Amino acid sequence: MEKTIRLTTAQAIVRFLDNQYVCFDGAETKFVEGFFTLFGHGIAVGLGEALDTNPGGLRVMQGRNEQGMCHAAIAFAKQSNRRRIIACASSIGPGAANMVTACATATVNNLPLLVFPSDTFASRQPDPVLQQLEQPGSIATTTNDAFKPVCRYWDRINRPEQVMTALINAMRVLTDPADCGACCIALPQDVEGEAFDYPEYFFKKRVHRITRPTAVDEETEDIAEMLMSAKKPIVIVGGGVRYSEAGEAVECFCEKFNIPFGETQAGKSACISSHRYCLGGIGVTGTSAANRIAKEADAVLAIGTRLSDFTTSSKSFFAAGNMKIATINMSRFHAMKMDAVYAVGDAKATLEKLSDVLEAKGYRAAYCGEIEAAKADWKKEREKLAGLVYTGEDFEPIIKARDPRTLPEFAKLTGSTLTQTAAVCLINDIIPEKSVMITAGGSLPSDLQRLWETDKRYAYHVEYGYSCMGYEIAATLGVKMAEPDSEVYCVVGDAGFLMLNSEIMTIRQEKRKVNIFVFDNCGFGCINNLEMNHGIGSLATEFRYTDGKKPTGDLLDVDYAMVGSGYGLKTYTCRNLDELREAVEDAKTQERSCLFDLKVFPKTMTDGYDAWWNVGIARVSGKESVQKACEGVLEGRSKARMY
Repeated sequence: MEKTIRLTTAQAIVRFLDNQYVCFDGAETKFVEGFFTLFGHGIAVGLGEALDTNPGGLRVMQGRNEQGMCHAAIAFAKQSNRRRIIACASSIGPGAANMVTACATATVNNLPLLVFPSDTFASRQPDPVLQQLEQPGSIATTTNDAFKPVCRYWDRINRPEQVMTALINAMRVLTDPADCGACCIALPQDVEGEAFDYPEYFFKKRVHRITRPTAVDEETEDIAEMLMSAKKPIVIVGGGVRYSEAGEAVECFCEKFNIPFGETQAGKSACISSHRYCLGGIGVTGTSAANRIAKEADAVLAIGTRLSDFTTSSKSFFAAGNMKIATINMSRFHAMKMDAVYAVGDAKATLEKLSDVLEAKGYRAAYCGEIEAAKADWKKEREKLAGLVYTGEDFEPIIKARDPRTLPEFAKLTGSTLTQTAAVCLINDIIPEKSVMITAGGSLPSDLQRLWETDKRYAYHVEYGYSCMGYEIAATLGVKMAEPDSEVYCVVGDAGFLMLNSEIMTIRQEKRKVNIFVFDNCGFGCINNLEMNHGIGSLATEFRYTDGKKPTGDLLDVDYAMVGSGYGLKTYTCRNLDELREAVEDAKTQERSCLFDLKVFPKTMTDGYDAWWNVGIARVSGKESVQKACEGVLEGRSKARMY
């Protein structure tokens, strides 16, 4: 007779998770670091009891906002290249709903996130309980059903024995490179405490192997044949290159066959920035070097990328009739995008196999000086952007579309001469070279994808698949937990900072030293650009006092350094490059976390470089400026690929 152990559902979850490991390339790693939780009702006396009584080797960490703690967990998993996770648990109702955005962020980015939202009573005896969402059409529907479309795996535990199949299936998804994403296991609060005689073997040590499946010969040969007819191909390095740890393989491939490569947001820093074939970011937020080569290329090999609209310039790149597209991806869904010739397999293993085939065929691309010329031109442009300083009313910002009041008003309000591009470049130049940089939605990902350079692999940590503003500060904690010996910096816009800064308290509680740059440009700068470049006025995107109908008054001034001081951080206010340089150097000597309040001029972020972005725009408008912008959008659509 098999041995059993009597445990509550919650106790079984804790014991199981404490015994999960992954193995990649022969290296075994404990998979679950611990739990982030906010102990509201429905979770505190169920899972809380299990973690209090016998957490095993799992850590217990206290979040401040459920979305924020999940963002920290996502960042921890990403910086660990998906080899480690932190589970997250919440109360029912608003606590659970707060995690939905984070689950979508994880799933879009193919990152492992395991959440345990508490649920209503399975027995329904006390219904409606506090925070219960009632749907008259189905009383089986709760807040946790909202997780279904944003998770790769969803389950609800209505009997304690169901947790066994639920956890096994969650591990399947969390450790699958092709199908990785968020997993939600909803826990009715009465079931959490119910007991069952679990078989002891369920709690044995499990090692989940993350393997390197290689594409079949036929698919590899298909791509090789396609490239053999290409004179000027380009490689796109996506996030799959990072998680496969295939950066060196890509570099060797490009050196061997004389092929340049551009980087997606997720793929940047998988390869070193100084590599002779590295063109930097590609697409809507790409460099002039990458975009020039991309527009002239006759073939593209996209490795480990979802081929989003920002990467493909809304499919306006690679649009010519004779353009050939090939992909290497673990996911067949992503591999088959844009009607590509595809090979389904691990990035490193498949690329090495493809290299052998092309070498046997004697292939080499026909570039002769174009790569070097494009990189040299971009270097000059970067130097110009690094030296941009506000000089007064005759100053020409990078973005021309603007409210004429904004620049002189901002100068008077702040006394600053600091521009966004110059600040990014200076930070890049003076922080320790082995540091990790973090950002998310807004204009800063555009600047960093273009301007940031690093030769430390995986030192560029940007969430742009879901473009989730508010990710940045929480992610700084997750990255620091994954790399405690690295200096960790994040750049966040004032809008993103206001959305979610509560995890600064958790950073202090966990005794982590991080560095936070708040770029204060008095608004949602990139969306203001989007509005005004498409003929719309500056509507509700700058931080201005309201006139009773619209926020069109004077700019609001906020002292973000004072906010940081209130949290107990060492803070600095920087209005010029000298102040920024002095602040960064002083922060290197500090043992506590630091916050930099950077007063950066609006309209001084990067822009353009021959990319096009397809946006929805009014086909009928009383404004001539909107009509003209609509004509430009329609012209772009006529030249882009349809699929």
